[in-house]
Amino acid sequence: MNILIKDALALLPGEETRVCDVYVSGDTIASIDKAPEGFEIEKTIDGTGRLLTPGFVNAHTHIYMTSLRNRADDLNFMTWLFDNVMPMESKLTDEDAYWSVQLGCMEMLQSGVTSIMDMHMFPHTTPKALEDAGMRAVVTRGLTGDKDSMDEGKKRIEQALLEYEEFKNSPIISFRLAPHAPYTCDEGFLRLVAETARENGLGIHTHLSESMDEQKTIKERYGCTPAEYFDRCGILTENTLCAHCVYISESDMELLARRGTSVAHNAASNMKLGNGFAPVPEMLKHGINVALGTDGCCSNNNQSILKEMQMASLIHKGVAREATTLPAKSVFDMATVNGAKALGLGGVCGEIKVGCKADLALFNLDTPELFPLGEPKAALCYSSAGLKAETVLVNGRILLEKGEYKTIDVERLKMQVKQTSERLNEIYRK
Repeated sequence: MNILIKDALALLPGEETRVCDVYVSGDTIASIDKAPEGFEIEKTIDGTGRLLTPGFVNAHTHIYMTSLRNRADDLNFMTWLFDNVMPMESKLTDEDAYWSVQLGCMEMLQSGVTSIMDMHMFPHTTPKALEDAGMRAVVTRGLTGDKDSMDEGKKRIEQALLEYEEFKNSPIISFRLAPHAPYTCDEGFLRLVAETARENGLGIHTHLSESMDEQKTIKERYGCTPAEYFDRCGILTENTLCAHCVYISESDMELLARRGTSVAHNAASNMKLGNGFAPVPEMLKHGINVALGTDGCCSNNNQSILKEMQMASLIHKGVAREATTLPAKSVFDMATVNGAKALGLGGVCGEIKVGCKADLALFNLDTPELFPLGEPKAALCYSSAGLKAETVLVNGRILLEKGEYKTIDVERLKMQVKQTSERLNEIYRK
């Protein structure tokens, strides 16, 4: 469809912000300001009084957990993970996961998210739910394995490759392999994952240095840091995204920078689980590409990247005791161009630029949060509590229009998720 977004205040690459017309042809931004030759408008979106942003990127989540929110709170990390989250997620069916994924998409679209990196445990179901919703996603099957469970680990790798084959022609779904964490994968299994990724031209998505317990465990087992352990197994590459990186040393940062590995910062999740604050300003100084993630709803309880933008900037100002630390522009880049690069989508999305995919979000400026607007990136970073996107496009397709979801059956979704929640209530009352 040929779409004209007319008279929107657009956040263009660099520092340029101005009112302009954006022409979308099919899935791509075809022109800015001037209609392409022969362009026949099929739909006009009135951008008057609207802020047009690149679609935001959620670089790390577990979207199937959305229906498990508010169920595993105020717990220490290992108790939270092994005694609560894993037992709960084992009770979810494929149908539960499908609707939970779509619920997560609803929430993320409201905050202007158009692309995600997801680590999941429901082969074929997760990419199907994401594709049906229209969300651009890098799908990664969570993988665990060691010498005592190598057959099961190989089975999960095969599941990941099979869903890659099933959806490899999708214009919005791509894939990576996802070894869960240093403490759930032994050296032999990690080397197998790294080799499989290379053979199939796939990147890697993983957790790294999330907690002090992880640091202690890996030091005792292997005599090195988790980052060093991953590196000797071939996991750290320029096509690797590591979530968290709370406890990384100076030498770890130098290692990640040399390898070209990206990091997903999950401020709310790290705080809620008592894991601390990742050294994001230091990582950026080392030249590491840092993006933003929400993590799953068991450790954050929501999927708003606007909240993460605000938290990331405020936390690091407070930790550094310096107001110039991590300014709004840097945080905006983390949520857009840095996120796109981390997902392997650099140049594909993350900017309002001719030739990029039409992944775009419109925010109504006639709201208390954005009035007076002042500097738009600062407004998004510091004044966005309660702010919701009005219209969102992914790949040139309108998924949210004036607050109405165009690809998700909201009423059926509510019914299905309610049934899942009630069933879990019954299980855990017994």
